[in-house]
Order: sequence, then structure tokens, then C-alpha cells
Amino acid sequence: MSPSSSAGDARGLPPLLREVNSALENLAFPLQLPGSVDARASKQAAREQLSDYILPRLASLDAPLVAVVGGSTGAGKSTLVNALVGRPVSVTGAVRPTTRQPLLLHHPDDAPWFDDTRVLPSLGRVRLAGDGEPKDGPVDDGGTAAGVGSSDGLPAQQQESGGEAGTLLLRPTASLPSGLALLDAPDVDSIADENRRLAGQLLAAADLWLFVTTANRYADAVPWKLLAEAGRRDVLVAIVLDRVPPGIEEEIRGDLLTLLSAENLGHAPIFVIPELPLGAARMLPPDAVEPITRWLQALAADADGRRDIARRTVQGAMRALADRVDGIAEAASREQAVGDGLRAAADNAYREALATVMASTEDGTLLRGEVLARWQDFVGTGEFMRGLESRIGRARDRVSAFFTGKPAPAATVADAIGSGLQTVIVEQAARADESTRRRWRGDTAGSVLLQGLDPWRADEVSAEVAREVRAWQEDLLRLVQAEGADKRFTARMLSFGVNGIAVALMVVVFASTGGLTGGEIGIAGASAIAGQKLLEAVFGDDAVRRLTAIARSDLAKRVEALLQRQRAPFERLLDPLARQTPAETLRVLASRLRTALPAGHAAADVHGDDA
Repeated sequence: MSPSSSAGDARGLPPLLREVNSALENLAFPLQLPGSVDARASKQAAREQLSDYILPRLASLDAPLVAVVGGSTGAGKSTLVNALVGRPVSVTGAVRPTTRQPLLLHHPDDAPWFDDTRVLPSLGRVRLAGDGEPKDGPVDDGGTAAGVGSSDGLPAQQQESGGEAGTLLLRPTASLPSGLALLDAPDVDSIADENRRLAGQLLAAADLWLFVTTANRYADAVPWKLLAEAGRRDVLVAIVLDRVPPGIEEEIRGDLLTLLSAENLGHAPIFVIPELPLGAARMLPPDAVEPITRWLQALAADADGRRDIARRTVQGAMRALADRVDGIAEAASREQAVGDGLRAAADNAYREALATVMASTEDGTLLRGEVLARWQDFVGTGEFMRGLESRIGRARDRVSAFFTGKPAPAATVADAIGSGLQTVIVEQAARADESTRRRWRGDTAGSVLLQGLDPWRADEVSAEVAREVRAWQEDLLRLVQAEGADKRFTARMLSFGVNGIAVALMVVVFASTGGLTGGEIGIAGASAIAGQKLLEAVFGDDAVRRLTAIARSDLAKRVEALLQRQRAPFERLLDPLARQTPAETLRVLASRLRTALPAGHAAADVHGDDA
């Protein structure tokens, strides 16, 4: 079949898998929690598994199998690859690591399957000269010579001491059967972090593993962590036990088989390569790898068997992906819980600040001291109150006559009210900020987030609050003007002055005496009554109640918006967490993955000869 062939029984899966990929992409794990680093790595591994293997393999179950040759440092992976191909194609030697760039070897007829980015799309491509091709062969995408070989037949790119680990070298070779490609991977326990990560990525993108180990390192921990993953994924694994001294083969084979069985890999064929001297080109003799060669050729020759292997492996990969997504969901849930706690700390602090400010506007607190004195100067409370009558009509005349004198300017009362209100709001904003910071500092993740937060600036906050208070007072002026727009009120408005009426409205807004003590109660009460009578004289009692409610509501909205702006920097620190995929969404996707596995058939007999 052509590279464009698709698996008919998997047509319903790609939309779900792309939904899973999008959900994973939308995870940042921004909080510094125990396990966050592992969660990020697990998320990256899951996305690579999707893009490198599951999606491309589901789209083309008939594509050649990719067999990754993996294992520990010095196990002899590149030596095995050279022996299977029949000539040196991969660097061998004592200097570690020898394999820095992965080398994919395939039959020339299979080149169309690997020329595009169907497999391992995150890796760049460099095509090397194949059998019989000129040494100055193709050119890679970057415009550099891609097919230059060395004098001993090895790729020049592999012989260099460095090279980009994120590049996949492609080389056709007629000695491999069509239908199967070999991928020489870096060491799984390499001293280079990037090499170890790449080795894991390549193994996750393989249909089957040729896992190479030695007689004295077959029980090492790092390889077995990967083999355990292969068992969970139901990957077809063959073990190559290299450099086995005479007389201990059966003992090691038995112990190795026990270890494999414990990881659901008891069916894995074990190929033993005895300790042998290498030839002049550091090559193993052909008969040493002949059983492995026969096993690989049998796999390649059986098209139905290859398809079954691919289907079985992708099913296992999807089951493992579902498990991984569940694990990622747990990590996301832990972050969400911590983030919710931090957000609640800020919510509570600023909610309490708002409640305290608004209580101060309702309990008489703002009619203390300077405000009270200025209001008395403005209305001459005692004389004014003696002149007030119980009937509004007669009181109106008295009020009008009083204001034909020269009371203190209304602006002084407005300034005093504004200053008192400003002080209360700034104090509560400062208290909310400190309360939130204190709570966050007591949390590991919160203390890290605070490192990105600027210190609280009293001068800036005070200036912003002052602007907002002035805006509220100006709104009250406009409210009074709008209410007096009816011509019947014009004369009364002129008698009292718009500013004076607006100030009276401010006093009525703050008129409750609940927060006052001693002699202040009588004075403030008289002041409030003065303001109330003045407003009723101009507008009537129903209008006064409505105007007071509007003024209080507008003030509450402005204070709430002010405190919200003060709270915003804390919220911005949590924005990445709020925008990422919720844990519950991930759990649902994991469940859908398990119920949407592609239909499969019985796996072919691929265990081979344990020679």
C-alpha cells in the first residue's frame, strides 16, 4: 500500500486524539509544587507519543515497522546494527556517547514512508547517501550537503564529535528487507540529558524494540524502567544479550526470563551473542546475529503480521496514553486545589476590605472630626435646626432664607468627606494586600509566585483612590442637577446651590450614627436631619430616598472596582492556571480513550526463535 493508506477501523479516532493533544498542549503546570516537573515531562512525553507514533501509525497501519535498537551505554547497539546491515553504517568505539544523532536505516523501496515527517515529526531530517549513490548526494532542507560519507563508509554527520541531537539521519540500504526499518538510538542511560530524553522519545515511537544489554548489566535499573513501560504498553520486545562469556548463558537466560515475566514480557525472545573478538572493521561475524536476522526477515515478509504488530502496539500505546492522561489529571487537580486556595485568600481579603469600607459609609464613621466640623460651619446646625419646622412647606422657606446668608463654602465639606473616604479605602486596600501576601508567603507555590509581584505602592494607590472619590462626588453633582432639571425646582436649586445640595446628599448617604459615641451622636444626628430636611425641601421625601440609594450604589460599585484593580496583580499570577485544561476534562478524555481503542485482531506469532 502507499504511504497515504489509512486504517479503516481507526477512522473515528484522530478527532479524539487531536482533542487530547489540544488539552495537553493547554497545560503549563505553572505552580512550583512537588511533582510539577514530572507532570510537565509526562505531558511532553504524552504529546510526543501522539505526534511521533499514535497518529501517524493509525493513519498508516501498512507502513514499515520501525524497530528501535536501544539499550545501555556500551551494550553494543551500534555494533549490532552494523552486523545486521552487513557493513559499518553506525559509529562504534569506546568514547561515550557514540550515537548522538539517531540513524534510521530502511530499504530503498520504503523511502517514501520516511521522506516526510510522518514518523517523529519533531525531528529534522537529513538524508544520507545510500547504496550505490554518489557521496555528494541529496541536500537537506537547510541547503547543506546531506549525503557526504566518510572514507570508511560511515556517515560524516555521525563521526563528528557533536551534532544536533534533534536531527534524524535517514539512510537507505538494500541489505534490510522491505517492510522493516532499524533505528539506532542514543543510550537510555547516557551522561547527556538530551540523549537520554531522545532515547526515550524514540522508543516511544517504535513498533518493536531490539533491546541490547550485556551479561554483566542486564539487571540495571534504568533499562528495566523502560522495559516495564514496554510491558504496560504491550510493545513487542526482543532482548539481545550481548557479550556473554562461555558457560553462563543458561544461568543468565533463566534469570533474565524471570525478570521479563515479572514485567509482562515473558514472551519476549532472547537472542544471545557470545563474547567474540571483533573483525578489522569492528564487525561481528554474520553467524553471530543470524538468528536475529532471520527473525526480522520473517516479520518483514508477513504483511498481515506486520499490520497486527502495528495495531497491537498502537492499542497498547493508547492504553498507556489514557493512563498517563489520568496521572496528568491528578497533577492538574493538585495544582487546581492549591490555586483555588491562593485565589480564595485574595478573594476573602478583598471581600472583607469592601465590606469594611461600605460599613464605614453606613455607620456614621465618616461624620466624625473634620467632616462634622465643616458641616456645622456650612449649615450652622444649631440655628438651622431651631428654624426647621415639621412641615416641609414651612421648612422650605426657612431653609431658603438661611442660605441667603454666607455659610462656609460647600467645597470644604466635600473635601473633608472625600479625604475621610479616601483614608478608609486606602487603609483597607493596604490591609487586603498585606493579608493576601501573608497567606501566599505561607504556601510554597504562593511564595514563588510572589517573586513576580511588585511591592505595594501607597502613593500610587492613594492617588488612584482620590481620583475615584472625586469622580463619585462629581457624579453626585450631576445627579442633583439631573433631578432638578424640572423647571419647578430651578428656583429652589438656585436658592441652595447645586454644590450645597450635593454636599447635603453626601451627608445623608453617611448619616447613620451607629459608629459614633458620646456627644457626637447628637451633633451628627442633628447634622443628618439638617441634610435630610434640606433635600426634602428641594426634592420631596420620595426623591431623597431614591437619590440616596443611587449614590450609595454608585459608591459601592466604585469601591468594588477599585479593590478589584488592586487585587488584579494576584489574579494575573494565577491566570496561567485558570486558563489551562481542567483536571476533570482530562479524566473524561482518558475515559474516552479507553472506550475508543481501534478494533484489532489476534496478534501474529512474532515470538521467533530464542536462538
